[in-house]
Amino acid sequence: MKKFLPIIYAGGGTNIRKMQSAALDILFPRRCPVCGQVVMPKGALICPACTGKLSWVSGPLCRRCGKEVADETIEYCRDCTRRRPSFERGMALINYNETASRSMAQIKYKNRREYLDFYGAAIVKRLGPRILKIAPSLLIPVPVHPSRRRARGFNQAEELARRLSEALGIPMSADILFRTRKTFPQKSLTPAERLKNLEHAFSARPLPKTARRVLLVDDIYTTGATMEACARVLKKNGAGEVYFVTIFIGAS
Repeated sequence: MKKFLPIIYAGGGTNIRKMQSAALDILFPRRCPVCGQVVMPKGALICPACTGKLSWVSGPLCRRCGKEVADETIEYCRDCTRRRPSFERGMALINYNETASRSMAQIKYKNRREYLDFYGAAIVKRLGPRILKIAPSLLIPVPVHPSRRRARGFNQAEELARRLSEALGIPMSADILFRTRKTFPQKSLTPAERLKNLEHAFSARPLPKTARRVLLVDDIYTTGATMEACARVLKKNGAGEVYFVTIFIGAS
């Protein structure tokens, strides 16, 4: 059995990260997460013109997962209507489209982790008040399989969760939820097949008694199969309520 590692508390290392970021900005100018060009004006996290190229999530929204729905008379999206999720509620920043896909691919496969500075700051600005209202006692990043982490050198959800933890002052732990089985690619699967594909793919340590309400953090939410699998295993291990936040969210 793996030794339980301490929870990473928010705030530690913030000043160091800022100094490192400033030094790296001199040597390697920051690039825009949308167009990939050097960001101007200096100090910005995205080109001003590129902000409008992103499809920001706006109402009306599914009351469960936070996807956009056609009108305010619709309470739940198609996926949440078919199956009541194990999580309480979710929220997302940007609708997933070609622009979002290219940006995320740069993060995952080209090691553009600095793009998460922009997405993390945008989540704090736009969704931070809602997160603080939920008052989660712990942020938990959705894990990737160890082999995938070795190949990439990092887990993008963990990188994002760390930024949110520092900005919002909420503890974060990457040592509770684990990916124990490598699954088939999800893209070509139906929602039911996706959930079956993820059965027994995650495991968790018992949560601290103070962590009854947790917030899962991930890069993208599509059909909800991953969040559902994570929420189920967390609830089996002591979580009373599970919420989530993602950068991107797929169409209903």
